[in-house]
Amino acid sequence: MPTEILMPALSPTMEEGTLAKWLVKEGDTVQSGDLIAEIETDKATMEFEAVDEGTVGKILIAEGSEGVKVNTPIAVLLEEGESAGDIATSAATPEAAPAADAGTEAASSGGSDTPAAAATPAPAAPTAADGARIFASPLARRIAADKGLDLSSLSGSGPRGRIVKADVENASAAPKAEAKPAAPASAPAAAAPAGPSADMVAKMYETRSFEEVKLDGMRKTIAARLTEAKQTVPHFYLRRDIQLDALLKFRAQLNKQLEGRGIKLSVNDFIIKAVALALQAVPDANAVWAGDRVLKMKASDVAVAVAIEGGLFTPVLQDSELKSLSALSAEMKDLAARARDRKLAPHEYQGGSFAISNLGMFGIDNFDAIVNPPHAGILAVGAGSKKPVVGADGELKVATVMSVTMSVDHRVIDGALGAQLLQAIVENLENPMVMLA
Repeated sequence: MPTEILMPALSPTMEEGTLAKWLVKEGDTVQSGDLIAEIETDKATMEFEAVDEGTVGKILIAEGSEGVKVNTPIAVLLEEGESAGDIATSAATPEAAPAADAGTEAASSGGSDTPAAAATPAPAAPTAADGARIFASPLARRIAADKGLDLSSLSGSGPRGRIVKADVENASAAPKAEAKPAAPASAPAAAAPAGPSADMVAKMYETRSFEEVKLDGMRKTIAARLTEAKQTVPHFYLRRDIQLDALLKFRAQLNKQLEGRGIKLSVNDFIIKAVALALQAVPDANAVWAGDRVLKMKASDVAVAVAIEGGLFTPVLQDSELKSLSALSAEMKDLAARARDRKLAPHEYQGGSFAISNLGMFGIDNFDAIVNPPHAGILAVGAGSKKPVVGADGELKVATVMSVTMSVDHRVIDGALGAQLLQAIVENLENPMVMLA
């Protein structure tokens, strides 16, 4: 039988992706390891290799298709002796996608190994009042039938506007028949909705001029993860001012010595090193939240936020405490460049125990960053600027001061421990020569 090539999961969190480009065409012969397609995940564009050898008999998903679920058949591979006539009709048409989607949805709902469809068949494909077919996954149709929902009143968030499980689960369970009588006055009031729906927002602004910007996979992931983080992570914030004059003088001296090697250190390179060494000095703070336990890390794997068009990456510099400033600088430049081209591999932006977000180059004095789970904290770095300060001898002087805010997950780091970590970071930056010891 012909072999189906399935949409791969190119990262642990990938649920769907965009089939950006086919690198083969029907009739091409491929070997195991050959590059056959480029897949866009929520974070990057990655190359997809063939696992088996054979001839590409049929391409099921056209390049440029968005929202292709993981494990959906995207092509069919023929072995020696097989022909295109051996391809089953169900695999030869993209209409097979809803069935794959139903399986994915059933799995994500926490069901058993036996598909839900085996127990309860999905209702027939519904149609709108004008006779047009309403595209909905089998699982969505079953849930809608159970809840008494009219699918024609819903907007689909799946590929090509198809209604999926989440759409019917989030909809109000109002039957097609006449509405139920109003609840008695003594009945408790219904919980307030989380916010207006997409249709409600569009209706609200229908008389105004606007441009609709479609969310790509990265923007959707950022929205979901940060909403979850802000709602579920108990944040608290620690703030300090750091005097940078000694660091700036030391940096200028090092850059002059490194000029012949084409190396130019940034203040951000020193911040990365300062955080890495501080995590070693305060090891209880070098930890991550793991649901029912805390994992204390040995190495200082520091994530650094990099802004790109439409979102951001947080590439991770592993073993940062062991690397020289020049090595950290070169690695950070490489990671940032490939992040902007969306060419990072998943292992390069996943993991780490602590993060840095630096908006100083944009003139921001100070801000509060959101902890990115499972990290225990993130350091928000503002711009350095000249300010009057009182010296140790009581005299007023002008110094270059940088404001930082450390956002902390209280489940992992308590107030005193967070204060110790921030103090260690401050000492490293105000006495930069100790970072070379």
